[in-house]
Amino acid sequence: MAANQRKILVTCALPYANGSIHLGHMLEHIQADVWVRYQRLRGNIVNFICADDAHGTPIMLKAQQLGIEPEAMIAAMQKEHETDFAGFDISFDNYHSTHSDENRELASYIYTELKNKGFINSRTISQLFDPEKEMFLPDRFVKGTCPKCGAEDQYGDNCDNCGETYSPTDLINPKSAVSGATPVMKDSVHFFFDLPQFADMLKAWTTSGALQDETANKMAEWFETGLQQWDISRDAPYFGFEIPGEPGKYFYVWLDAPIGYMGSFKNYCDKNSNVDFDEYWKKDSTTELYHFIGKDIVYFHSLFWPAMLEGSGFRKPTNVFVHGYVTVNGAKMSKSKGTFVKASTYLKHLDPECLRYYYTAKLNNRIDDLDLNLDDFVQRVNSDIVNKVVNLASRNAGFIAKRFDGKLSAECAEPELYAEFAGAVERIGDMYEKREFSRAVREIMALADKANQYVDEKAPWVVAKEEGKDAELQAICSMGINLFRVLMAYLKPVMPELALRTEAFLNETLTWEGIAQPLTDHTVSPFKALFSRIDPKHVEAMVETSKEDAAAEKALAEKAEAAKAKSPLADEPIAAEIEFDDFAKVDLRIAKIISCESVPKADKLLKFQLDLGGETRQVFSGIKSAYNPEDLVGKYTVVVANLKPRKMKFGMSEGMILAAGPGGKDLWLLEPHEGAQAGMRVM
Repeated sequence: MAANQRKILVTCALPYANGSIHLGHMLEHIQADVWVRYQRLRGNIVNFICADDAHGTPIMLKAQQLGIEPEAMIAAMQKEHETDFAGFDISFDNYHSTHSDENRELASYIYTELKNKGFINSRTISQLFDPEKEMFLPDRFVKGTCPKCGAEDQYGDNCDNCGETYSPTDLINPKSAVSGATPVMKDSVHFFFDLPQFADMLKAWTTSGALQDETANKMAEWFETGLQQWDISRDAPYFGFEIPGEPGKYFYVWLDAPIGYMGSFKNYCDKNSNVDFDEYWKKDSTTELYHFIGKDIVYFHSLFWPAMLEGSGFRKPTNVFVHGYVTVNGAKMSKSKGTFVKASTYLKHLDPECLRYYYTAKLNNRIDDLDLNLDDFVQRVNSDIVNKVVNLASRNAGFIAKRFDGKLSAECAEPELYAEFAGAVERIGDMYEKREFSRAVREIMALADKANQYVDEKAPWVVAKEEGKDAELQAICSMGINLFRVLMAYLKPVMPELALRTEAFLNETLTWEGIAQPLTDHTVSPFKALFSRIDPKHVEAMVETSKEDAAAEKALAEKAEAAKAKSPLADEPIAAEIEFDDFAKVDLRIAKIISCESVPKADKLLKFQLDLGGETRQVFSGIKSAYNPEDLVGKYTVVVANLKPRKMKFGMSEGMILAAGPGGKDLWLLEPHEGAQAGMRVM
């Protein structure tokens, strides 16, 4: 490793696995990626990782709504997220999930270390409980009337109308957001991380330069009000990791979510033997660790996370870089206005490099919100990248190709001008390092203006018409291409695809060190269009598509709610109507249960061997919550015999066992006498 080479681990906040990536998310990932690409351009070793945040009550309930297992839902969402990030050229070295073996092991280890060192306490608390769903309700799953301003339909933690924060038990007329039932109070033992024990360490760390000034000042306010113990447990049913030695108790999603950084890196290390996990996470590590996050999760990353790491014997972050929110056209992103734009929708209409440039041109190292003004977006990208940067190459490349077979002149025509461009390298580099991206872009565009001014003054199109001026023409155009080359080297972290096309044109890899010397006596390739202008019609089409998607999503949700209200089970929406001929295709048979057993690592599944009369079938059914496997052996049940076999990770399921009920313990197998009216064949 070179003497000044740094070893850096960079993370982005983990996107939640119950929704698509949108342009608000992309701000953070673009910001981090530009910084990472700059570090790599400087020769530093950078490991850039992320993962999906895949646990919690919302995940569990959405999977139930979709009628699939949470594992299937989060796997599909992870694939979608990875596709979106790849579409924007986010250069992750590894993208993983918090629902992983690595994360389970690390979360259990950290919890056990904290417990053994006296940082975990337990006590009985009273919580709101949904008597219909038989589950404790997190804050956001209780709605009611604000106790301060009287606004209705407010969440259990804060009021959107007046901004008041409160406990769910303070709500007037609280209702479960899951079932609509009136919740009741119920006691439960919970486990708490004793954050106040880390107060002195956290006061020192938060003022050490590891946080931006705005963040450090916010932390000071929390110290004044006093740190509180943090509830790190949740009761079943819950999609997450069970707490070691505590059946029915699960880690709260915010305990294992940041540990997901470690889990994803551990997964990466296991696949790359040259990367050492301990080197980056041991307490006395000389490597650097940076988290890029939004301002809404500062509390967790600046208090709980460093305290958890300190208490369990790991290193703390070098810095936590916090950014603000994204607004569109000066307002909060709106689905009805079409300004709540999914990453995938953007990619269908526009070049990802346009957004990468626009965000970079407006980002700084403070926690300011960033406004994506769509008119300014079009104007700025077209003006800066097309008119100033790419046009600089196209104005000169044609003469070099046609008159000089692509050969640049042997000498630099304007060494002082080139030195001015190359001399900005440390200044622009320092701006990238400090995440003062907007200042770096302003500096680069000022140089672009100067380069175009040089070409305007030298007017190669005029010189080309004069006899005996070939050497002068070659020198002017070679200088113009060299200035373009410097600009693109500076922009390489921002626009990697444009940089690749530029490198193909220049027949050279753009490097930070290469900026110091111009290209002379060098052959370039024939010039091809490097970048396209943004057509405002494409932006309008993106907005219209977003409106249509939002309207369709809203209509689907309303239809599902209406169907759910009419459904006798009130748990699932009623499916679309079918004809009798469709129903007649269903082959219902009575089968004897030969054997039944639990499926390891599956909370709901039972594995059946069924006798359908001379034919044995293997079927998986999610009724574990209602039956003990041994009680079912020898019984008869109703089976859909002609259902297409489905390959599951546990094996092949060759049919469907019919059951009914609202769920949980209230679930009953359909026995032979209950299906007599369905025309079943008794085997």
